[in-house]
Amino acid sequence: MPILSRKPKNIFARSPTLDTVLMIEKTIEKYSGEFNRTQLWKNLPKKVMWQTFLIVLDYLENINKIAFDRNGTVGYIWNPKLAKLLAKRPEIKI
Repeated sequence: MPILSRKPKNIFARSPTLDTVLMIEKTIEKYSGEFNRTQLWKNLPKKVMWQTFLIVLDYLENINKIAFDRNGTVGYIWNPKLAKLLAKRPEIKI
């Protein structure tokens, strides 16, 4: 019996583009504190696959731009002015 070769799964199959990440980030900033994940996904200006959307949310949460409350509501928490101010402190190295 011949051995069938399988291609390995592409782990980047659902990798979002920069445009997608920025679109989702701007939508979260606009509706901060109003929607949960599903509601936010349905209110995006362009359609995005659910898996891709979740990857972007995970990324934005890991870089501390968004947070979720106990009800699952998405909030935009990034403050660039504060980040610049903190970056000037001698204890913080960039």
